[in-house]
Amino acid sequence: MPRIALATYDPGAEPSKDRDLPGLVRGLRAAGADAVAVTWDDPGTDWGGFDLVVIRSTWDYSWRTAEFTAWAERCAKVTRLANPVPVVRWNTDKRYLGDLAAAGVPVVPTRYLAPGDAVTADSLPGDHDFVVKPTFGAGARFAARYTPAERTTALRQLARMHKEGLTAMVQPYLTHIDVSGERALQFFGGRLLHASRKRAVLAPGTAYDADKVAHPALEPWTPTPAELSVAERALAAVPGGPELLYARVDLADGADGEPRVMELELVEPNLFLFLHPRSLPRVVETILAAAS
Repeated sequence: MPRIALATYDPGAEPSKDRDLPGLVRGLRAAGADAVAVTWDDPGTDWGGFDLVVIRSTWDYSWRTAEFTAWAERCAKVTRLANPVPVVRWNTDKRYLGDLAAAGVPVVPTRYLAPGDAVTADSLPGDHDFVVKPTFGAGARFAARYTPAERTTALRQLARMHKEGLTAMVQPYLTHIDVSGERALQFFGGRLLHASRKRAVLAPGTAYDADKVAHPALEPWTPTPAELSVAERALAAVPGGPELLYARVDLADGADGEPRVMELELVEPNLFLFLHPRSLPRVVETILAAAS
């Protein structure tokens, strides 16, 4: 009987936001595994006692990235970790978009502003709406959409981020997302599992530090051939060509109407199994195979 840990986060007094976790634990146990959900930062856990540790919903890592990657490295020394540590290290910093662009993958054009960089209003777009967000982040944390007339407000956000040691990303706001939404293509065991679509997350005038709905109006989606092609090109460009247990590729249409990669989620993507319950058996089967 394989022992499998599903690494998650500690929600404290609040209910966990991972709607998939209880069903995934039940599915693995029903298939014969000794499966448990464990908070990744639990100091009392013997990670070496598991045949496989699957990073599932460690959704507080983005403001503790150094601590998280150090945990992943320790964990990988005593058991198998999915996804692998080099992937975790590379994918936790959204500067990976530059690597994808260099490999010819269509991505959202991105400029990076690090602490210490000289930043003025002229550093920000003056002829189109734009987005400011951190290179380390999840759930639209510290992300906001601005018009050129709001550059002074954006500068205050940048100053706050730089004070906290965060590097900022500045991207054009993809206006097609207000019509065609954002698509998430899920892969498991190297094959497409399912896809979903959601409405735009960043509403005009929403403060960067305000709570946001991470997945508004989420619905099943059938990816187009162009979307599938871009997603596969993005996964093929991951450095080292590692074996990925799971992956999620988030896409939105650029100004030309063609799909571009917004994010490549290889650490702890929401699987949306609650929206795609028929995918659960394949996920369970693939995890069991990885643990054996």
